[in-house]
Amino acid sequence: MTNLWRAPFRGNSPISSTLTIPGSKSVTNRALILAALSDSSSILRRPLHSRDSALMIAGLKAIGVGIEELGNGDLTITPAPLFGPAHIDVGNAGTVMRFLPPVAAMAKGLIHFDGDARSHERPLGPVIFALEALGVSIEHGGRYSLPMTINANGQLRGGTVEVDATLSSQFISALLLVAPATKEGITVKHVGMSLPSMPHIQMTIQMLREKGVEVVVGENQWSVKPSVMHGSDSVIEPDLSNAAPFMAAAMISGGTVIIRDWPSETTQPGDELREIFTRMGAQIDFVGNDLAITGRNIHGIDIDLHDVGELTPTIAGVCAFADSPSYLRGIGHLRSHETDRLAALANEINALGGDVTEEPTALRINPRPLHSGTFHTYDDHRLATLGAMIGLRVEGIDVENIETTRKTIPDFPAAWTQLLAGN
Repeated sequence: MTNLWRAPFRGNSPISSTLTIPGSKSVTNRALILAALSDSSSILRRPLHSRDSALMIAGLKAIGVGIEELGNGDLTITPAPLFGPAHIDVGNAGTVMRFLPPVAAMAKGLIHFDGDARSHERPLGPVIFALEALGVSIEHGGRYSLPMTINANGQLRGGTVEVDATLSSQFISALLLVAPATKEGITVKHVGMSLPSMPHIQMTIQMLREKGVEVVVGENQWSVKPSVMHGSDSVIEPDLSNAAPFMAAAMISGGTVIIRDWPSETTQPGDELREIFTRMGAQIDFVGNDLAITGRNIHGIDIDLHDVGELTPTIAGVCAFADSPSYLRGIGHLRSHETDRLAALANEINALGGDVTEEPTALRINPRPLHSGTFHTYDDHRLATLGAMIGLRVEGIDVENIETTRKTIPDFPAAWTQLLAGN
């Protein structure tokens, strides 16, 4: 086994640290799309710089959008006519593979999409079906997945479309984000059995409204009228989901971790960590604009994580050290993320001596003493940070491919070291 990173072992030594979390991936990539479709230049301050945001920037630039990084990391986005031919690499980024095709449909020319091997397996059909229903010509060989090529004619008329977003709320957000720039606007009707990650749809709606766009919300239906969006100067919130492993560190090792500039109001799913970790035994307080979490005894939890599924790996890691069993429910859609997260969590925790039972849409976690070993990440950033968390309490954990954390955190190993050093 190569490319292993020995997770720092903390043992019974409490943590005392204050840190700043980089900008939100979800907000950054939505803001980039909206800025690209505005009528004048925008500035994004404190955006996330990671693999996913870099792929989004590269994709927008490939079809003509002007994007420049300033010396302090801020971005200027200058809208321009969209055109091909172009090749867009989506990597394994859900926001890029689902948000950019509707944007590319408004370009003129051939726009080819491809990405990592896993991207070929991740659901994309609902976006393709919707765009074809709106008159867009797409070559996908009947697979309704990547790779694919959009033959764009320079406009997207809009209309009403039905979308099964059971596997990802991103299918809804992808269409809502471009709706203001269409000729007729777009009405999206969700026709699936359930809808995961509703906070991410609420995030999209809020960001559209901040741009002056009218969004009408019905029961499983959203309508956006055509609207001219103006350039703006905005600050990106810290990524609260990326704060999760650092908050969990205080619970696993004890001590206090302070997260700077935690927003008082936000649509980010990560904000739910305040309630979830409190239920699991942590003490959480606001200190001015910052959030302080102090670890105490960890209690198991029975919880439906359907709307905040991305937090599951971190919560599962904390549950592994609890004083009672846990049941994490409503997370079947995680099987279609960067990897099958339910299978991966069960496999890796059990391989270290744990007791995790995998159900179709849930995990049962019975805490047991864990031992040293290699923690495989499946090229999934959330699994990699989980391996680091386990290593705090269990000596001798080697995390495979820690660099996959660059998907959302620019330099996780350095940030983790600083956390443990008290910086």
